[in-house]
Amino acid sequence: MTPFVRKATLNDLPALLKFEQGIIVAERPFDPTIKEGQITYYDIAELITNDNSEVFVVEINNDIVASGYAKIKPDRHYLKHQDQGYLGFMFVKENHRGKKLNQLIIDALLKWCKKRGIFEIRLDVYDDNISALKAYEKAGFKKHMINMRLDITNLDF
Repeated sequence: MTPFVRKATLNDLPALLKFEQGIIVAERPFDPTIKEGQITYYDIAELITNDNSEVFVVEINNDIVASGYAKIKPDRHYLKHQDQGYLGFMFVKENHRGKKLNQLIIDALLKWCKKRGIFEIRLDVYDDNISALKAYEKAGFKKHMINMRLDITNLDF
């Protein structure tokens, strides 16, 4: 029952596509702008096969129980760094939460970024998602900038 971290393969797609839907279900309460019905966030196959991204999974007893990706992205021209490592697709099956599996994924992703010469790491998390915020802060992330929104549909001007 020891967790094993490894790079994802295309054979993992069925499990990873279920994880993606789990993320969408978990995020809908935090974001009223997400469309209803079946949607996708990621091109998981592309993330697995692209040289500038990597997907890691955690396995326990041959069962994939957690995931996450890192993608190298060009950053804004005025920043000190040229590229950033962007983390996403962070998911842990409900019955395995609280076992520090997300930290195993983050560690693998950060190590991958560092080997690629990427030292600026970013991710997005909903401000109301307190458990995720705490997990990322525990991993060393700090709040940096807040993205704000306003729906003006019902405002009179």
